[in-house]
Amino acid sequence: MQQSNVELLEEGTTAMLDFNRLGRLGKQGQAVVPVAIQNADSLEMLYIGYVNEHALIETLGSKRVVLWSTSRNALWKKGATSGDFLDLVEVRVNCEQNSLLYLVRPVQNGACHTRDKQGETRSSCYYRRVVLRDDALHLEPIKY
Repeated sequence: MQQSNVELLEEGTTAMLDFNRLGRLGKQGQAVVPVAIQNADSLEMLYIGYVNEHALIETLGSKRVVLWSTSRNALWKKGATSGDFLDLVEVRVNCEQNSLLYLVRPVQNGACHTRDKQGETRSSCYYRRVVLRDDALHLEPIKY
C-alpha cells in the first residue's frame, strides 16, 4: 500500500523541510509571530506554532494555549478536539519582539497531533532527528 503525502511527511525518513513557510505567510499578509511551546517542568520542546494578537490575548485570558491556524485562518484552541490541552504557565518574548515562548503544562500526556505506533498521542512534535547521510538529509526516529 502506498503512503499518503501526509504520512510520508509525518512518519517518513526522507527530509522534506519547508524552507518557504515563513515567506508564504508573509505574502498572504498573515500578521503572526512564531511561538515556541515548551513544557515548563521537563523543558521538552513540544512544537512551534503561530499567534496573532487575538490568539495571544485569548491565551493570556484563558490560561490555555490558543494559536492561530495559518492553514485554516482561524483561532485554534489547542486540545478542543483532542483533549490535549496545554495550561499556560508563562509567556516570554525575545529581544527583538518577533517571537514568543510559551511555558506550559500538558493536561494529558500528548501535545502533538500525531500518534506513535501504539496509537498514543506523542508528547512532542520533535520525534525524529535530522542526519546527513550520503550527502542527503534523512530523518531517524528518536528512541525514548
